[in-house]
Amino acid sequence: MGNFVEISRIIDADPDTLYAMVSDVTRMGEWSPETKRVEWIKGASAPVVGAHFRGVNQLGSKKWAIECVVTKAEPGKAFVFDATAGPLKFATWSYSFELQDGGTLVTESCQDRRGFFLNWVGSLISGVKDREARNKVNIADTLDALKAAAETGSGAEPTHPTES
Repeated sequence: MGNFVEISRIIDADPDTLYAMVSDVTRMGEWSPETKRVEWIKGASAPVVGAHFRGVNQLGSKKWAIECVVTKAEPGKAFVFDATAGPLKFATWSYSFELQDGGTLVTESCQDRRGFFLNWVGSLISGVKDREARNKVNIADTLDALKAAAETGSGAEPTHPTES
């Protein structure tokens, strides 16, 4: 059931800065090719364990929203959240930060937990038939955009307002 995708990049920035960029989920649309907007929900306003947020994603003409809950929030070390559909956890997204010579090794991963039925429903909603292949592209693009933002100094502040 599901698949696992993991990609890493060495980024010339410290782990705390990179953690702050990634854990401010409202900024994910600046880096992710699929995420367009993210907002904290259910009274949450910061990346702490148990905080909920909703992401609006788009690929071509397909647009959908997912709800997520933060399961790990360790500044400078790890940020993890589960993507849910009602009571079902269908994917776990994870970012880890490890100091390396010359920067930080940032690893993004996705453990997809969908079985056949949820994969089928998901493909109808998103238009993505091969989610594993799409996640490989999305993760690589996200990390490349995060690297560019962090290394040009635009990581500290949003580079553009998020869509409403």
